[in-house]
Amino acid sequence: MTYLTRGRNGECVILKRGLWLFVLLVVGCADVIDAQEQKKIGILSGGFAESASASTAARQPRTNVPNLRQHLQELGWTERRNIRFEERYSKGQLRQLPEFARQLVNNKMDVIVAHAPAAVRAAKDATTSIPIVMAHGGDPVAQGFVASLARPGGNVTGVANLSAELSGKRLEFLKEVFPKLSRVAVLWNPDAPGPALGYRELEAAAKIINVPLESLQVRSPKEFETAFKTAKERASGLIVIQDVMTVSHIKDIVKLAADHRIPAIYTESEWAEAGGLMSYGPSFSDLERRAAVYVDKILKGAKPGDLPVEQPTKFDFVINLKTAKQIGVTIPPNVLARADRVIR
Repeated sequence: MTYLTRGRNGECVILKRGLWLFVLLVVGCADVIDAQEQKKIGILSGGFAESASASTAARQPRTNVPNLRQHLQELGWTERRNIRFEERYSKGQLRQLPEFARQLVNNKMDVIVAHAPAAVRAAKDATTSIPIVMAHGGDPVAQGFVASLARPGGNVTGVANLSAELSGKRLEFLKEVFPKLSRVAVLWNPDAPGPALGYRELEAAAKIINVPLESLQVRSPKEFETAFKTAKERASGLIVIQDVMTVSHIKDIVKLAADHRIPAIYTESEWAEAGGLMSYGPSFSDLERRAAVYVDKILKGAKPGDLPVEQPTKFDFVINLKTAKQIGVTIPPNVLARADRVIR
């Protein structure tokens, strides 16, 4: 028995039964081999998927997963060919992260990429054997994720954003713009692991430059309005310490700051792009690029405990002059000159 099929250039080719079955067998085996060779990368995030609608994405935390995919592709890893992703997003509900982490562990990921300290904690609690790469892990030593930056040990490594250590620098920027700064309100969530470190760093910096702080603890968006009324009454500046909950409500927070005419500085450029006055912090796109390098090394056989944790080397200072005009403040020329980007 013979079969008629098409060749590569569209020409007709006659295959006998045995050869036809051989071709089908080869193609089928190739698909199985490809599936077996695919490395499984788990994504664990307290934020939202990038595929969210435009209206939702405009006010929800970014995950930067598309950047991770792009950087991995540049390193030779292509989705559906030699890697595949399993993604878990808690959409701001941090209590769901431990269960999502267990799901990724049960599905036997080759590596888990954790976004933000809460996700790192959930992943670390779920496994001691699957490698975990911190895409931006706060201060991993202070939070107990690694033994040290130089020698992490265990199954966790990656990139520390050390955002808490930059809190003092943000306070300095506020002081430069407003030399008569009398008191700075600090909006932070005490239930999240990262902000507590950030607040302690701010307290230390505030003592050095002699600027008292007004702690505004918020555990839910329902407390924002009251917190801003307190800030308006008791402070002349504001610092927002970022976590999943506050990032989930960027638009709400920057609007409240503008409505109350409170000069504020935030953690990353996304806040200034959304209408915040100033932002200063690590470049998260750069952190994602470097996280991809860790994933690449681990998939090629490196042990996470042997890979030193990297610290940020690229920082973004962004000033939004539209917001400055809206709230009636003037940014000194020497501060403007130091900005990496000015939104006009």
